[in-house]
Amino acid sequence: MKLGIVGLPNVGKSTLFNAITNAGAESANYPFCTIDPNVGVVAVPDSRLDWLSEFYQPKKTTPAVIEFVDIAGLVKGASKGEGLGNKFLANIRECSAIVHVVRCFDDENVIHVEGSTDPLRDIGIIDIELIMSDVEMVERRIKKAESAAKGDKKFLHEAELFTRLRDWLNEGNSARSFDCGDEDDQALLATAELLSLKPIIYAANLDEDGFADYQNVAYYNQVAELAEKEGAQVIPVCAKLEAEIAELPAEDKAAFLEDLGIPESGLDRLIKASYTLLGLISYLTGGEDECRAWTITDGTKAPQAAGKIHSDFERGFIRAEVIAFEDLKKCGSMSAAKEKGLVRSEGKEYVMKDGDIVLFRFNV
Repeated sequence: MKLGIVGLPNVGKSTLFNAITNAGAESANYPFCTIDPNVGVVAVPDSRLDWLSEFYQPKKTTPAVIEFVDIAGLVKGASKGEGLGNKFLANIRECSAIVHVVRCFDDENVIHVEGSTDPLRDIGIIDIELIMSDVEMVERRIKKAESAAKGDKKFLHEAELFTRLRDWLNEGNSARSFDCGDEDDQALLATAELLSLKPIIYAANLDEDGFADYQNVAYYNQVAELAEKEGAQVIPVCAKLEAEIAELPAEDKAAFLEDLGIPESGLDRLIKASYTLLGLISYLTGGEDECRAWTITDGTKAPQAAGKIHSDFERGFIRAEVIAFEDLKKCGSMSAAKEKGLVRSEGKEYVMKDGDIVLFRFNV
């Protein structure tokens, strides 16, 4: 999973990226300090995998990972090449979802590229650039479909669908809000790699005082209301505070968060939000050689989940031996769980559940 971190210049984007990845992307109080997208890969925190690792004492423990891409600040006219915009829009196209960092605090010492703090205006600027870039992409799809329809009438529907979408986009609407009808049409739109179709998490960046009481910050509430209308996710963050947390030794982080009254870091909340937004879950495999977490789409059946490990597992799938994590934890051993009938043998139609511990049986 790859998440693209976007936003206007100087909204705290690179500061947040540095904090959650410790990748050291340059951050400074001026636009375009991030010229090439910085990439950081972070482990997905999972207490179940930690427990399983203690249980098996394996040679290796491998968590699921998320790739964060820090994309340089967009400005008005990015879709027309302003501020090196075309290059950065292409970087967004490669991401699974967008983390849109929005500045939700006033500070005269931190330059705002638009001259003042206005979260909804800032979000609108980014949205319009993504939408205008999509219009160009959709225009090309219409021409391609119309040309193909001369030899095969089935492409007429594709041309009609993308024409309706173009008109919708030209009214300033995102592809996410376009009602295209059935699942086949949704799948067809997905092939166009539209920027404004990508799921969004708004990271509302507050100062320390605002973060401590974010529910009463007007700027945050504006973003939260918009996210609710769009069906997007929103999380309050304080990039400056996250940067301080990131510099602490692992053993001190929990105590620091507790002193601040924060149950979990911004990274943990961002990861949870991304899993929810993208409809993802994790299953686990365990043994003396390796304990590992695997990320799959919610609703995935056992053979396809097995294919995440290796294509041979899916091709030669026989069955899956499954136990829920909580059941194994309560029993304390696999043998005790088997005695209680908690280890199940599941076939090809079994739909995987979050936290399943699985042993796949296959034959190729």
